[in-house]
Amino acid sequence: MDKLKMTTVDGVQDNVEKIALLFPNCVTEIRDSSTGRLVHKVDFDKLRQELSGSIVSDREERYQFTWPDKSKAILLANAPVNAALRPCREESVDFDNTKNLYIEGDNLDVLKCLKETYLHQVKMIYIDPPYNTGSDFVYEDDFADSVDGYRSRSGQYDEQGNRLVTNTESNGRFHTDWLNMIYPRLKVAYDLLRMDGVIFISIDDHEVDNLKKVCNEIFGEKNFVAQLVWERAYSPKNDARFISNSHDYILMYARSINDFTIGRLERTDEANARYSNPDNDPRGDWKPSDMSVKTYNADCDYPITTPSGRVVEPPAGRCWSLSPKAFGERLRDNRIWFGADGNSVPCIKRFLSELKYDGMAPTSILFYKEVGHSQEGAKEVVALFGDKGVFDGPKPVRLLQRLITLANLKDDSIVLDFFSGSATTAHALMKTNAEKDMHCKFILVQLPEDVSVTKKDQGYKTICEIGKERIRRAGSKIKEESPLTTQNLDTGFRVLKLDSTNMEDIYYSPGDINQANLFSLVDNVKPDRTSEDLLFQVMLELGATLDSKIEYQTIDGKTVWNVSDGYIVACFDKDVTDDVVKVIAKMQPQYAVLRDTSMANDSTATNFEQIFKTYSPNTTTKIL
Repeated sequence: MDKLKMTTVDGVQDNVEKIALLFPNCVTEIRDSSTGRLVHKVDFDKLRQELSGSIVSDREERYQFTWPDKSKAILLANAPVNAALRPCREESVDFDNTKNLYIEGDNLDVLKCLKETYLHQVKMIYIDPPYNTGSDFVYEDDFADSVDGYRSRSGQYDEQGNRLVTNTESNGRFHTDWLNMIYPRLKVAYDLLRMDGVIFISIDDHEVDNLKKVCNEIFGEKNFVAQLVWERAYSPKNDARFISNSHDYILMYARSINDFTIGRLERTDEANARYSNPDNDPRGDWKPSDMSVKTYNADCDYPITTPSGRVVEPPAGRCWSLSPKAFGERLRDNRIWFGADGNSVPCIKRFLSELKYDGMAPTSILFYKEVGHSQEGAKEVVALFGDKGVFDGPKPVRLLQRLITLANLKDDSIVLDFFSGSATTAHALMKTNAEKDMHCKFILVQLPEDVSVTKKDQGYKTICEIGKERIRRAGSKIKEESPLTTQNLDTGFRVLKLDSTNMEDIYYSPGDINQANLFSLVDNVKPDRTSEDLLFQVMLELGATLDSKIEYQTIDGKTVWNVSDGYIVACFDKDVTDDVVKVIAKMQPQYAVLRDTSMANDSTATNFEQIFKTYSPNTTTKIL
């Protein structure tokens, strides 16, 4: 039986292993000075030799984007975290059946928790991070690798009363603090995206240039799709000192540009009105297209005689887009139009039925008439909460629906928003699912930041409370508006809350454990943690998604959990007997998990492995 590590992936060690696959001779073993254990390390002298023609010397000038503490931000992205996501049934909606997740906690720690299980599983990421205007906040990361004492350092109850700090211009690290906040989060998020996935990031003028450089570094400049411009205001502010700013940006990057296919917009009546059929062509409506081009080719510079007998030539300095042979073929196929009188300059007929792509190509400008403006977003929240302005600056649902369209989601796609705020992303996705009969899932992450005093007066203490209530109300409204088509619409969500690891600060190396003392060690689970707490941490480590089907049964007074129809079967109770172990083994799960102190006696501990060899030899057994 193997012991679960119950911690997130060590990004540095993961990178070392990747190097080992490419250059095994460049990875060696050394003894760690702090633990005394043998660990793998990269021999950079040998690696330099292997890459001798591709190494940048310290003295060479090069293109790079850097800032103070960037190296620490990179280390922070790679550092493991001893954290757990604890389920909260009482705040969830349809906990046992929903596929949606709402996670409270620092989004960097949450992303690290999700990384191993959700690696390359997310189709779309949308985030609306702090804009760093000088009056909003940034996350005050301390470059630690643990969330022990999470409640005291998470922003809920620290000595200053808030983990979030204002980043004013008087701070000499104005850009640095923001970059150190956003960089590690995007670096971890990159690993979550599917190869055909895409990320959208809302931002304004203050950090758009820096953000684009960061994204070019993390996602790759070649994977840049567009810098969308959202028209967020419909009228100018006359009190503006210089220019009334009416727009924000949305940066759009693909995980792999060659694997990503953009979603196209539905054709509008206005667009279709450009097509007609004046000659009753059996192929349907068409529109005329100019046959001349400015890229000159002497072979395509020839006279054409119209049906009326008039001879026409290309405009000066231009030529026809078709060779004489190609022109003749299209003329015989009735694909050339000379006007109703047969006397006009020839045009090519472009048929609506023969368009290369379905739908319309999206444009880089998102006009408020099409996707909504900031006031529309505010009105949507007010409408849901009964004339209460519980959240400042929410994005309109139509804007998120447009991005969902561009992301080209599949029926079971996952959408992640780790700066979820008022939960507009969840609202938009549920509405899209209802309209298009899809079953896409959302994962929302939000720090339980205290709301302003005015919002507290309205009954909400944290942004998370607002977000969860918005999902509840939006889901109910969508179902009320379309009761016949939304009977199977998933408007629920599982609430999970980031906390310190479920395990006590007791860690064992393989050399400390043998068969004789395996089940006699002191209990290493924190006393305030439930079996379901342990189950969710085990699910993440063993690759079961957090929306997995969970069932349980009582066997000889012990609770036995069943995840995803036998993918994981676990029992975390004490005094587990041979009979319970036999029942678990006969279920033939892929993984069987127990606590290291679960066995009722030495006999059960001794028989454990033999029971599984007898009844389920293919099961992998694990202990906490």
